[in-house]
Amino acid sequence: MTPEDAMVLAIAESERVRGTTSPNPPVGCVILDESGDAVGFGGTQPVGGPHAEVMALKAAGAKARGGTAVVTLEPCSHHGRTPPCTEALREAGIKRVFHALSDPNPRAAGGAKVLEEAGITVESGLLAQEVSRGPLRAWLHYARTGRPHVTWKYAASLDGRIAASDGTSQWISSETSRKEVHDLRTKLDAIVVGMNTVRLDDPALTARDAGGMPLPRQPLPVVVGTSDLPDGAKLQHTALHLRTHEPDDVLEALAERGVVDVLLEGGPTLAGAFWRAGRVDRVLAYIAPALLGNGPAAVLDAGVSTITDAVRLTVEDVTMSGPDLRISAVPRT
Repeated sequence: MTPEDAMVLAIAESERVRGTTSPNPPVGCVILDESGDAVGFGGTQPVGGPHAEVMALKAAGAKARGGTAVVTLEPCSHHGRTPPCTEALREAGIKRVFHALSDPNPRAAGGAKVLEEAGITVESGLLAQEVSRGPLRAWLHYARTGRPHVTWKYAASLDGRIAASDGTSQWISSETSRKEVHDLRTKLDAIVVGMNTVRLDDPALTARDAGGMPLPRQPLPVVVGTSDLPDGAKLQHTALHLRTHEPDDVLEALAERGVVDVLLEGGPTLAGAFWRAGRVDRVLAYIAPALLGNGPAAVLDAGVSTITDAVRLTVEDVTMSGPDLRISAVPRT
């Protein structure tokens, strides 16, 4: 197996543990023996538990000696809640380490140098773009900015309407798309909506399976707005209620709780506020092959008054989700 093939498997390990490690990064690791066969797989455990390298080394056992570690993020070299991964790799007899990205956290960085000083060959940058756009995307943003990463998710008709003129919106997107979103919710730290969404839709903001049953892991539901939650609302006793309209206040409060990855699911007013503040880091749009001709648009007042002020995005991916079109895009920098 080539290191590139192993990195693809390491990314899969990273995705497997995504949503369970915050505020730590969801790292994936694969151990290859001296012959290049994959003998150990691991992903970062919840806070306080072993890191990906330790999990993969444990699975590999004695077969790791003389082998190669392929890991999505530079192994840490500092003593935190757990011992350094560099020490575990050295003690296991690893001879080569491939990692995709250097650690942007100054406190944890420097692992590559430590490994090299121990006589281990280190190569950085393997499938770096795939890793940076994958399960580590939100954590990398959080590590660099101190703010949670915000994905604005919405479903709309082909003419950009999120509801009909009478306010009905269930269901614009397909069952396939809705299932995909529920699967996504289990890998996120928080879902944010505004008070208008609570009043109009009374959402539960839970992650559910095809039968409507709650999935094992649930994100933190968050409601933004200065008024009280309506009596009897599904979120009345479960949501974190942030009495503000300022996106930066919301993100600061969530960062204090160790929230890294946020899904913004509110209506057009809240979406507009986040766009005006420059706090949307990714767009995930589900476009249904339907026309409504009237009804609310997906976003209101994004701070654009003329075409030259238009928010321009780079499309990363376009995929079919059942009959719907799923578009992933990021603001241009």
